[in-house]
Amino acid sequence: MKIDLLVAEIGSTTTVVNAFNMINTNPEFIGQGQSNTTVIDGDVNIGLENAIKNLGEYLNAESITYNELLATSSAAGGLRVTVHGLVYDMTVKAAKEAALGAGANIKMVTAGKLRKSDLKKIQEINPNIIIIAGGVDYGERDTAIYNSHLIKSLNLNIPIIYAGNIENIDEIKEIFQSSNSELHIAENVYPKIDELNIEPTRGIIQDVFEAHIVHAPGMENIRTMVNGTIMPTPGAVMKATELLYNHIGNLITIDVGGATTDIHSVCEESPDIGKILANPEPLAKRTVEGDLGVFINIKNLIQLIGEEKIKNSLSISEEELLNLINNKDPIPKTDLEIDFIHLLTFHAGEIALKRHVGKIKELYGPSGKITIAEGKDLSGIKFIIGTGGALTRLPNKEDILNRLKDIRQKNLLLPNNEALVLVDKNYIMASLGVMSKKYPNIALDLLLQSLDISYA
Repeated sequence: MKIDLLVAEIGSTTTVVNAFNMINTNPEFIGQGQSNTTVIDGDVNIGLENAIKNLGEYLNAESITYNELLATSSAAGGLRVTVHGLVYDMTVKAAKEAALGAGANIKMVTAGKLRKSDLKKIQEINPNIIIIAGGVDYGERDTAIYNSHLIKSLNLNIPIIYAGNIENIDEIKEIFQSSNSELHIAENVYPKIDELNIEPTRGIIQDVFEAHIVHAPGMENIRTMVNGTIMPTPGAVMKATELLYNHIGNLITIDVGGATTDIHSVCEESPDIGKILANPEPLAKRTVEGDLGVFINIKNLIQLIGEEKIKNSLSISEEELLNLINNKDPIPKTDLEIDFIHLLTFHAGEIALKRHVGKIKELYGPSGKITIAEGKDLSGIKFIIGTGGALTRLPNKEDILNRLKDIRQKNLLLPNNEALVLVDKNYIMASLGVMSKKYPNIALDLLLQSLDISYA
């Protein structure tokens, strides 16, 4: 059986392959196959081939061939990035937002001049990309130059992205000219006070990821099967969220996973909040909570919720709770296991949402009390979308999203309760994000189908 387009989502534990036909006429999602990821076994293609074989079994096909195979990946440690800028709330924050929006895992952030201890930590992290920022255009120059010299001295064979003061470009090029590091120059992420410019850096990060993913352990042979674009999985979900924003307006995507919970919001702040916003926020913002997972990080999540609260909510004993924790399965089967994961998913989403959202603050100065806003304003959100395993596969997942919509806490700029809840029923948002780089209209059509939105 020949498929027009396959998209593989290569996770840390599971590889999923989504199949799409009639790409140029009447696009259709026709099925999904999955298998264990085999990066740790030395060759990602083994798991990829097994997932395609599983897809064939689902479609009752003896074999599967394809015209195109695209991929997203969070395997091999994902996209590890360190960020080094001048002032935390300005250039550092801007560079960090660019990296997160591209799908990176931020492993280290520094503001100001690097120290010996910082250099040691960079070596220990062994990032996939190092981002150097600092200074508005034609502003402070010395910090980025100083940090560049120190990073060069590490003699790392790691791509460097410079996204700082435009005046430094020639000197930065000269510094890294004789180094092992491949240098990429981006537009300044913070060219003027209170102005973010993160999209160019996001694009470069994803291009560098695609070029270098083939060098990651276990990923060396991926290009023998994947003949199209490869993106970081979180970056692909953000891409799909942005695609949808252009069609339906302000929205937020919540992805509760086994190891992390990601929040992707694409929305403009309300005019009233915009007037009192202390620092600029990107239109598209992603936060990733590495301590909120319903499988790998389950013990940490339980600690945050509280064992007593869980026992009372589920009407279970201490022994029953310990049994649920110690005998957990990625796919819950019994009614109690489902209720347990349902509860954990809600609280993971709740905690992640409260960390993502902005807040109103009252400050006191010489002229008296003033009110300011900090962070992302979600009060104008029109749609709340659930994706990821938990929010697409659990029974009554809409109930979880509706409860998240109804969260209220004083001074937090949370979505209002008029927002509509949608579920990525086919669990294909990441696949459609990478697809949209070449086929944006087709990806949008398939995304609207998966969300049960009529095309307007």
